Amino acid sequence: MERSVLVKEIFKKKSVLCVGLDTDLGKIPAHLQDDEDPAFAFNKAIIDATKEYTVAYKINTAFYEAQGIKGWLSMQKTLAYIPKDIFTIADAKRGDIGNTADQYAKTFFETYPFDSVTVAPYMGSDSVQPFLQYAGKWAIVLGLTSNAGSADFQLQQCGEELLYEKVLRTVAGWGSAEQLMFVIGATRKEQLQHVRQMLPEHFFLVPGVGAQGGDVPTVCENALNKDGGILINVSRGVIYAGKGTDFAETAHNAAREYQQQMAAYL
Repeated sequence: MERSVLVKEIFKKKSVLCVGLDTDLGKIPAHLQDDEDPAFAFNKAIIDATKEYTVAYKINTAFYEAQGIKGWLSMQKTLAYIPKDIFTIADAKRGDIGNTADQYAKTFFETYPFDSVTVAPYMGSDSVQPFLQYAGKWAIVLGLTSNAGSADFQLQQCGEELLYEKVLRTVAGWGSAEQLMFVIGATRKEQLQHVRQMLPEHFFLVPGVGAQGGDVPTVCENALNKDGGILINVSRGVIYAGKGTDFAETAHNAAREYQQQMAAYL
């Protein structure tokens, strides 16, 4: 998906909501467990219930890979079911030497035609560049994450700057804001402000809202740019908002509530 299309959808829906389809078979409602494909049945209902408020869906591939071949088929069906005007993210966090990265890019941009894939930059430019060779496709590079362990490396001093700052500045030089996004955690407004100052044009995928303690106003007030420029991911707070037969309706209401908060800033 081209950046201009994503921006158009953001302002049409007045939303920067990304719903994470982190579908855990142990957490989906009991009445779906006997379905031929419980994960897809759950995802289909969630998509139907939330698509009017959502500009992106993020499929965390770990929840599907853990199920073997059946999980990959569920993921494939889920991806095909997502409306074409909604941005799709393979949250796969791949990152390897060039010839292996080529195959990962082929996996998530050709075999499974996602719009984007999350990428770990630790191995350097040749591990990211293959993902930047596809027109209309995006590499979403890990920048500053919201987990507790981020302090182990990302917040360590690296010369005159912190390591995450060096990563952001360096990776931004490998491509353009038309094809590079960054994962930026939502839990600290000072960091959001700082990263937006560093990268005024880039899109950020922002996890950490909801279960991890981040909130929509903090993210919007400190990270929005003229194009929207952010995708706020919410997983558990939408897809597991309800546990019974009315789970889809509950997810609909949760997505609408997030969208309404976002609309005030767009």
